Amino acid sequence: MALRYRYALQGMGLLLGSFCLLAAGPASAQADWPKARPVTITVGFGPGAFTDVIARVVAQKLGETTGGTFTVENKPGAGGNIATGQVKRAAPDGYTILVHSVAYAVNPSLYPNAGYDALKDFVPLALGPRTPNIITVHPATPAKDLKELIELARREKLSYASSGIGTTTHLSIERLKTAAKVDITHVPYQPAQAIAAVVAGHAPMSSTSMPPAVPQIKAGKVRAIAVTSAKRSALLPDVPSVTEFGYADFDDYTWVGFFLPAGTPQALVDRINAEINKAMELPESKEKFVSLGMESTRNSSTEFGSFLRAEVDKWAGVVKSTGAKVE
Repeated sequence: MALRYRYALQGMGLLLGSFCLLAAGPASAQADWPKARPVTITVGFGPGAFTDVIARVVAQKLGETTGGTFTVENKPGAGGNIATGQVKRAAPDGYTILVHSVAYAVNPSLYPNAGYDALKDFVPLALGPRTPNIITVHPATPAKDLKELIELARREKLSYASSGIGTTTHLSIERLKTAAKVDITHVPYQPAQAIAAVVAGHAPMSSTSMPPAVPQIKAGKVRAIAVTSAKRSALLPDVPSVTEFGYADFDDYTWVGFFLPAGTPQALVDRINAEINKAMELPESKEKFVSLGMESTRNSSTEFGSFLRAEVDKWAGVVKSTGAKVE
């Protein structure tokens, strides 16, 4: 009887010891972050994309400020869905971070099966730099502002180049077409080629994010018509917003976001969020963002989560109303 009692106590001790080890595991991983092993930052797009550029700026600064090792891994394809699916399956321990664009919020509505739930499968870690989309025209196009461009579209057959089907640069113009009751033919390009198509005269107008457009605007190769944010951008203060021409509820941005797999402990989320904000606020980081036509603002995981929910709902409505889809 005493022997069985002793074995029972030993068994309970082993069970408690195992429980303590399991409980200590996540806590230990949190305490060690980011020095236990390299942190992989997985980017949903290829090298040279603005998401990739932002990821590499932040990765470098994180390495300098935390002493950890941060490696950037590009996993392009399916509008970022390949990378998203990979990170979704990663351990929620802070050692795999997803960097995506606004496409993260659009894709679940745009694709028949994007492979993830934007609000359930990830923790919104931090909102990175963002930029309004911008409408530009070839200098030979007679329209000098958005009102004249809409009037021109009513008289003539126009087309516009965008950064691809289902991007916010595409969907923003589709929203505008519906509001203005005009028909302008969409011609999708790869992001870097959309503005080049207007410069070369292959399309009379374009809708792109600001990074590829700003250098061409400053060089006089395209003319800026309007930005799609509710207010003017501080980066191009002379360019009016779409709302100034009477189109309400336009506040469309191209943005970069950082995400962690669902289940990541909140204490670790808050710690990594603080480090990313610190990295983005460094003067060299801000200078790089400005050179891309982008701006960043300190934000918490909770604040990014609220922003993300609004973006998912907004773009789901736009996709439904415009009938946009990717097979």
